[in-house]
Amino acid sequence: MEWQPDEQGLQQVLQLLKDSQSPNTVTQRAVQQKLEQLNQFPDFNNYLIFVLTRLKTEDEPTRSLSGLILKNNVKAHYQNFPPTVAEFIKQECLGNIGDPSPLIRATIASLCMSVSQGSFGALQKICEDSSELLDSDALNRPLNIMIPKFLQFFKHCSPKIRSHAIACVNQFIIGRAQALMDHIDTFIESLFALAADEDSEVRKNVCRALVMLLEVRIDRLIPHMHSIIQYMLQRTQDPDENVALEACEFWLTLAEQPVCKEMLSGHLVQLTPILVNGMKYSEIDIILLKGDVEEDEAVPDSDQDIKPRFHKSRTVTLQHEGGEDEEPEDNEEDDDDDDDTLSDWNLRKCSAAALDVLANVFRDDLLPHLLPLLKGLLFHPDWVIKESGILVLGAIAEGCMQGMVPYLPELMPHLIQCLCDKKALVRSIACWTLSRYAHWVVSQPPDSYLKPLMTELLKRILDGNKRVQEAACSAFATLEEEACTELVPYLSFILDTLVFAFGKYQHKNLLILYDAIGTLADSVGHHLNQPEYIQKLMPPLIAKWNELKDEDKDLFPLLECLSSVATALQSGFLPYCEPVYQRCVTLVQKTLAQAMMYNQHPDQYEAPDKDFMIVALDLLSGLAEGLGAHVEQLVARSNIMTLLFQCMQDTMPEVRQSSFALLGDLTKACFLHVKPCIAEFMPILGLNLNPEFISVCNNATWAIGEVSMQMAITIGRLGYVCPQEVAPQLQQFIRPWCTSLRNIRDNEEKDSAFRGICVMIGVNPAGVVQDFIFFCDAVASWVNPKEDLRDMFYKILHGFKDQVGEENWQQFSEQFPPLLKERLSACYGVIVGEGYWGTHCTAQIVGRNQSWRDVTGLVTLHSADGLLFPRHPVCVSLREGGGRVVGVGG
Repeated sequence: MEWQPDEQGLQQVLQLLKDSQSPNTVTQRAVQQKLEQLNQFPDFNNYLIFVLTRLKTEDEPTRSLSGLILKNNVKAHYQNFPPTVAEFIKQECLGNIGDPSPLIRATIASLCMSVSQGSFGALQKICEDSSELLDSDALNRPLNIMIPKFLQFFKHCSPKIRSHAIACVNQFIIGRAQALMDHIDTFIESLFALAADEDSEVRKNVCRALVMLLEVRIDRLIPHMHSIIQYMLQRTQDPDENVALEACEFWLTLAEQPVCKEMLSGHLVQLTPILVNGMKYSEIDIILLKGDVEEDEAVPDSDQDIKPRFHKSRTVTLQHEGGEDEEPEDNEEDDDDDDDTLSDWNLRKCSAAALDVLANVFRDDLLPHLLPLLKGLLFHPDWVIKESGILVLGAIAEGCMQGMVPYLPELMPHLIQCLCDKKALVRSIACWTLSRYAHWVVSQPPDSYLKPLMTELLKRILDGNKRVQEAACSAFATLEEEACTELVPYLSFILDTLVFAFGKYQHKNLLILYDAIGTLADSVGHHLNQPEYIQKLMPPLIAKWNELKDEDKDLFPLLECLSSVATALQSGFLPYCEPVYQRCVTLVQKTLAQAMMYNQHPDQYEAPDKDFMIVALDLLSGLAEGLGAHVEQLVARSNIMTLLFQCMQDTMPEVRQSSFALLGDLTKACFLHVKPCIAEFMPILGLNLNPEFISVCNNATWAIGEVSMQMAITIGRLGYVCPQEVAPQLQQFIRPWCTSLRNIRDNEEKDSAFRGICVMIGVNPAGVVQDFIFFCDAVASWVNPKEDLRDMFYKILHGFKDQVGEENWQQFSEQFPPLLKERLSACYGVIVGEGYWGTHCTAQIVGRNQSWRDVTGLVTLHSADGLLFPRHPVCVSLREGGGRVVGVGG
């Protein structure tokens, strides 16, 4: 049944339309308010189209005005119109397109265009929200029909329709929808046809399409790449910044493609100055960043100034024999070029990122195009241009470092001087750029650049401008990571500055200050454990600790900071450890209780923020690592092992990750309390050996290793005390025992464990026969065993060799890896040489336990005094036609 207006409602709308033509401002304001009220009712749009098309007795200006109001509603809300309203409007427009009045015809035509655009806008929204569904069998793949239709609209006379059509197709590029892949060449040709479109939205969507095609169908673009690059060079300079930004993304994406160097080499001379030019602050950027405000340190931060913080769970750092720490890769944190508060991605940031990635592709080949520009920028009198030059220098630091080294002795003093520039934005970018060259700075003599840079950065940490404080704090943290113990001579000065900043900083920068202090602790380690330094650093940290409530998210960075400080201070943290430990346990307990209540009654309770628990677990790990055996009493007086059992089974991977790190640290520090829980803990650890959650898997593996090591040490000690009882079980545990203890460094625990295993082998030698190669490997892991322990190893190795006989021993030892052969021959002389069996040589015996080298073998010796040493293991330094014994075993 066709819609009909209510007569009273129709009269109200007509009156409103007539009032809206009044010149009286009070009346106009009232009309506007009424229109906003009526727009809440979708039916109102039916009245408007009815007045335009059906009330031919009304004057034309009133009818036309009704159509124009409807047109505005269509533009703003068409996707929210009920289908019945949208259909009624379309029918009325099509039925009255031939109205005798030119004014009404023009109004209806304009309305039709808005309806079309509104329909396409709604269609674009559907494509964005349901791209996979439209290409699925569930709906019989409607995309097969839609894509060709969209491509037809690329030629539409309305730029809005053209723009919507491209945007619709763009939704299906990354997913490689088959319907689009079937028409890919037509799509690309249609994009080329629109390349010079006058409408900026069309140009923006063309650029966006080409960027995505570069990622998924570069094969189709390569034949046209020269023309595409030329086009993108133009568009990156487009007067519309949104178009320029989309085009600039092209260089970022191209840099990731293997063909980048080949395709772009000939265009660097054009591209480089374009990117450099894009790195200047625009006028609007400077306004948003309050670039004219030099001192704002007294202005409190608003909540919007502070980005949400997410704690990263502790990932165990694995130590290898060489002493090098192997950090897991961290891809989550990118180098921010600078202006964090301009959080929107803009042309400046995109240009800087593009220059950065291209510097990594072209390396020093980029410099001939860049260096002539740089000098003019860095010393330019206009601060905006000078600032962009400093940003350029920072952006190329990683990729062009080698080529920049000859220029750094001249540039570094200039950059350090820029830290004192009168413009805050210049000072802040100088901090960032200098941090990018920190590695080089640290490689030079300290007095050349490290000391002056450190001095000026510390001054900037106390700058009157909050942006500069932030940049200086972040830059100093980077310098700390690079310089490490080089900073030890300056610790007093550094701590004075950082502690003074506690009383100076507003909320946001205080959180960054915690990071700088934590990084300092990580970098200088135990050197921080001096009474003078502890007295400076701990009071302000503990004051903040006491100030914050348990539910305050500022605890995250403070707990992270304290975790690093506790690890570095070791026993120096003892006076502060008890309240810190207890609060961490309380945070874990509270979060677990909240999680339990939420799981049982999700409609009554909110889900807890588990970051509180994660960060508390990580600080407990820091305490265990720093305090070592001193943590035992704290653990004994708490229920942490019960809580840990629950945390290890949490559904959130990050909670499990931190739990396993804590378990490993507690195993090292106080195995006494872990030991009773092993039967419950080990199955949970086993379930988490899943590479899908790599950090969880890494920490679970490490924890298993620590537990195994402690168990192995315990077994070894037990075997030393009561070998008769333990030795009969030797065959059951000797292999995992050896593989566990081969990985730890020489220490007293390892010594006592190996003595026990040697005694057990003496009682039950058969128990080790099957896995003797593992015992050999474990023995070879010792760098410098005590003399009596070395003799125990020697007797077991040679006893085994004598027992199996020469031929069997030779076959057995062939299985040994080259390094194992070398270690055992050098230290115990048990590995056969090659080709020198039974060789007679007259030799001078230099003595036992010399440095054994060259070829080792079993030879029959005649010494200078005529004594015979038959088939002794020796080390022979070979010469042509003979040799000289330089060491004798046995």
